[in-house]
Amino acid sequence: MDMNKLLHVSTYAGRIMLESGAETYRVEETICRICYSFGVDEADSFVTPTGIMVSICHDNKTYSLINRVKSRSVDLNKIDKINELSRTLQSEPMDLSHILKLLKEIDNGERYSIPLTLAFSALAAGTFSILFGGGFNDLLAATFIGLIIKIVTIKFQKLSINEFFINCIGGATAASLTLLLVILGFKINIDKTIIGAIMLLVPGLAITNAIRDTIAGDFLAGLTKAAEAFLIAISIAVGSGAILSFWINTLGGNI
Repeated sequence: MDMNKLLHVSTYAGRIMLESGAETYRVEETICRICYSFGVDEADSFVTPTGIMVSICHDNKTYSLINRVKSRSVDLNKIDKINELSRTLQSEPMDLSHILKLLKEIDNGERYSIPLTLAFSALAAGTFSILFGGGFNDLLAATFIGLIIKIVTIKFQKLSINEFFINCIGGATAASLTLLLVILGFKINIDKTIIGAIMLLVPGLAITNAIRDTIAGDFLAGLTKAAEAFLIAISIAVGSGAILSFWINTLGGNI
């Protein structure tokens, strides 16, 4: 058995999961499950939101690998596929080369198309405005604004701009477009429309993972993700708050 190759394959699987938004305890469990399925004597992994450290022992020899993780997104489909693959390995042994091929297929798999992503993002924004007590006009306005926000965030993500500034710009876009619609004479509730639109930016997965990691006993990852969610919330508030402050204090508008 090539322990070096096993180490790299298992770490690669963990990296894909971590980059796709998986909880750290789930990544650690998956890495160790893959290693143990190949009969190693001991396997251990330590995962943080920005790095993976894996160590395996076999025949009185120890192999270790550290992998830095710089990008994070949300792709629950990849997480599910790798989680299923790691469980399948325990009952159906596979060759490491075949596993590596499957992992590359998962990693390079196509996500939802841009038009479909934009359509459902717009629909989600409009629906949230209704959930927060908005009317039909708020639904239409939030749907339109949600579409613009998603286009802006996708463009900025391709430019590798920091997430803090992307969310800040997204919040500012939501407030600006809402106030523009009011100026143009559309009868909408400013608060309901803005809230519905910025829900696209709210770090729901980060908050959920922070709670789940903390409950699982991984306090470092839990606190880190909670801090990440807090900073994202601040960036959204800064962006939208700056525009609303300018509207009220400088232009004399009302909310």
